[in-house]
Amino acid sequence: MAFPNQQATVYNDTVVRQFAIMTVVWGVVGMLVGVIIAAQLAWPELNLGIPWLSYGRLRPLHTNAVIFAFGGCGLFASAYYVVQRTCQVRLFGDKLAAFTFWGWQLVILAAAVSLPLGYTQGKEYAELEWPIDILITLVWVSFAVVFFGTVGTRKVKHIYVANWFFGAFILAVAILHLVNSAAIPAGFMKSYSAYAGVQDAMVQWWYGHNAVGFFLTAGFLGMMYYFIPKQAGRPVYSYRLSIVHFWALIFTYMWAGPHHLHYTALPDWTQSVGMVFSLILLAPSWGGMINGIMTLSGAWHKLRDDPILRFLIVSLSFYGMSTFEGPMMSIKTVNALSHYTDWTVGHVHSGALGWVGLVTMGSMYYLIPRLFGQKQMFSVKAIELHFWVATIGIVIYIAAMWIAGVMQGLMWRAINPDGTLTYTFVESVKATYPFYVLRLLGGLLYLSGMLIMLWNTLKTATAGRATTVTIPTVAAHA
Repeated sequence: MAFPNQQATVYNDTVVRQFAIMTVVWGVVGMLVGVIIAAQLAWPELNLGIPWLSYGRLRPLHTNAVIFAFGGCGLFASAYYVVQRTCQVRLFGDKLAAFTFWGWQLVILAAAVSLPLGYTQGKEYAELEWPIDILITLVWVSFAVVFFGTVGTRKVKHIYVANWFFGAFILAVAILHLVNSAAIPAGFMKSYSAYAGVQDAMVQWWYGHNAVGFFLTAGFLGMMYYFIPKQAGRPVYSYRLSIVHFWALIFTYMWAGPHHLHYTALPDWTQSVGMVFSLILLAPSWGGMINGIMTLSGAWHKLRDDPILRFLIVSLSFYGMSTFEGPMMSIKTVNALSHYTDWTVGHVHSGALGWVGLVTMGSMYYLIPRLFGQKQMFSVKAIELHFWVATIGIVIYIAAMWIAGVMQGLMWRAINPDGTLTYTFVESVKATYPFYVLRLLGGLLYLSGMLIMLWNTLKTATAGRATTVTIPTVAAHA
């Protein structure tokens, strides 16, 4: 029971609101840059001869914006929201939480300025130069203190499974960032990697694949484990499966990175280890997908008229498809065909647009009205429209890239009876052209959905007002 003269404690939703709104804003920005570079691949003259608008500079801006700005803000928002609700306690360290928001926005703005200017370390998903890397480290350590501080001061004994995934994501990303970003500064925005040659490549893809494994998978599985049961009004299908697949996933993912370096100077045994662990990874990945989808047992009818639930469940379908495709592409004989082709681009985007994008959008559609004291988003029909536009866009995009990729692989390997190449590289580029236009169409549809979401979010936020949610006193004083 609550004590008569005790002041009620309220959740810190200010920082959640800020991150949720910026998730949508950065989503539009990141996807717009993606559409621009997709158009440049079809019509290269669209860079207008301006160096900072060239594909080579905008492409890392696109990946950083969609992964760390859109995805990152979504993860901060959901982690902060979920950890308070499941621990029944206010966020640990209000000022530190505020610092994580403003610090992260500063990182994003620094990326938006430095990458088009050509300041880069040349490492996939880790292009940002050393001063920005230091700021990332400070923000991330603060994030860890806030998150684990909240878990440590919880009022309930149990740690809900979503927090296991958020915690693993925070710790793993911290280690990955610190190790891969080790560099020797050679000026204000210039540095040299602490590693050299094939070791540098190995460390980079240990980082690169685990950025996918922890930033783009474990964190979003944390979202899935909270928002699907809440939206469906059903308990998680199997709590035991959630724990088994958690430990299996975080152990296996760490070893899969070498599959990015098949047929390179990396020792052959290391490539084989990466391949074997990638194949094993299918089991825990599908464990998570099955657990999420089966949570709808007895509530399948809700998919008919609940577009938010549709976002969340269809995202799991794409997760299942991507995590089947990834292990398959890691098999050396398949990789001999797929490597360096647009098949890889299709695979990445089936995970990024289908899994990460849709689960983030569904989670934000759940969060945003609650953060602004509304029962639902301003327009449910707009959510419905967004779902179909985005899904059709994804299918066009990845189908175009799959076909282009397999075609490229076959053309590059084709040889005449005398051993000469059947096709020149330029002929493969020419054959790919229509699929680049299709990819642009798919990207435009996906961006259109994001613009619909931005409009809906702004209308919801302006129609409502920021609300304070009191922590249930029964749980607080149990």
